[in-house]
This record gives sequence, structure tokens and C-alpha cells, in this order.
Amino acid sequence: MNRATTTRNTLRVILLILVAGLVIGPLLASFFGGFKANAELRTNPLWLPDSWNPEHYFSILLDGSFWRYLGNSFFISSMTVLLTLVVGAAAAYVFAQIRFLGSKMILSYLLLGLMFPFAAAILPLFIKVRDLGLLDSYWAVILPQTAFGLSLAILLFKAFFDQLPRELFEAAYVDGCSYLRFFWSFTLPLSTPILATVGVFVFVQSWNNFLLPLVVLNDRSLYTWSLGMMQFQGEYLTQWNMILAFVSLTIMPAVIFFLAAQKYIVAGLTGGSVKG
Repeated sequence: MNRATTTRNTLRVILLILVAGLVIGPLLASFFGGFKANAELRTNPLWLPDSWNPEHYFSILLDGSFWRYLGNSFFISSMTVLLTLVVGAAAAYVFAQIRFLGSKMILSYLLLGLMFPFAAAILPLFIKVRDLGLLDSYWAVILPQTAFGLSLAILLFKAFFDQLPRELFEAAYVDGCSYLRFFWSFTLPLSTPILATVGVFVFVQSWNNFLLPLVVLNDRSLYTWSLGMMQFQGEYLTQWNMILAFVSLTIMPAVIFFLAAQKYIVAGLTGGSVKG
């Protein structure tokens, strides 16, 4: 190995360490902050606590509302993932396998959603949800999240489906296989990497969503964890140590879900499982 290669590898490692520090640093600061008193957070916000006080974590874990918020978030995120995968995969399969008049125009129209900021649509979205009578329900969050997640899902699914060899479908079609049966029996089983990739992206985005639940949910029993965090913020005092402990506990499911599907994410983004 020559000197140029060694220098390049060293710089790559240093860059990766810096990027990892930018990601892991705030997570560790939040975790350690949950052990500190508010006074210590003002003087020592980033380093290890002087004394480890786990009562903040215990009080949250023993609070029934914490588990209710977590359950609401899990149900909303899971349903959002399910609907996005089903609708996005089916739509992308049509665009990848079937050529019809206006297909490219419709696909381009759907992909415009990637350029449309979610916050810009919050007012008309609230009016539409209200008119449909969905306020204060899980579907007031699930359906809009699914709609806004379809653009990215269709883009990723279609790119993956385009890599599947058309000879595979032609052989199945000769044997009497329909488009629908080919989708369920061949395309989806071969698409585990991209299904996991889209699922993780949608799940994490839904899990961390704050603005939409804030606008459409008023019933405290339906609150997600991001809204439940506001119980520690009062008019004159904010319990930052409780907020940091709450955040540390509630982001763990998303991190675990991401780590469990990490190998599928890499495979889904770098290529298909079948190449022709």
C-alpha cells in the first residue's frame, strides 16, 4: 500500500469519525442530561453528570401515560408504513411494468410531492381533515403521512422494479401468470431490501412527526410521544432533564428498528436482488 492510499484512507476515517460524532454526540448529551438536575444542565450541559440520578428515567417508565403515548406512536407509524408499502409498491409496479397513455406524466406529477414542503400544506390539510370528520382520530395523522410519503416510496420502488429482468415476467406470462399474481408471487418476494428501506424511512419520519399531530389531535389520550413531551413544559418552568430523559427513551424504538433493518437498507439502495 503506497503513501497516497494510506493518506486517503486516513482522511476517510477521520471524516467518518467526525460525521459519527455529529450524530452520536447529541444523542449522548440527551442521555446524560436525563441524569442531571436542571441546575447542572445550565453549567454542564454536554459532559458526564456529577452524580447519576436515575429517578427521572424511573418516573417516566412508571408513568402510564408514557406507555400510552408510545403505543399511539407505534400504531400510527406502523399503519403509515403498511399503507405506504402497499400503495407505493402497487403504484410503482404499474409504472414499471405497464406502458399506458400518460404514464410518464402521471409519474412526474406524483414525484412533484418530493418538492412540496409538508409545513406549507398544514393549513389546507387541517381544513380537509376537518371537513372529512377525522379530527381527533388516528386516521387524521395516518392518511396525510401516507400521502406525503408516497412520492419517495414510488421513486425508490420503481427504481428497484426497473432492475428486475423483463424476461422473468415474460416467462411467467407464457405460463398464464397475470400482472397481479406476478406482483404478489414474484415481485414482492424479490423486493425485501427495498421494502425494508422504504419501511424504515417512513417509520422514522412518522415516529418523529410533531407538527401534524399537534394540529389535528386535541384528545390527550391520542397524543403521540412528541406531543406527550410537552407535559414537562410549564408556563414558568421547563423540566429539561425530564424532557431529555423522555426523548432518550422514546427514540430507542426508532434506533432499534433502524439497526435491525440496516443491512436491508444498504441492499435496497445499492441494487436489486435480481439483475438481468
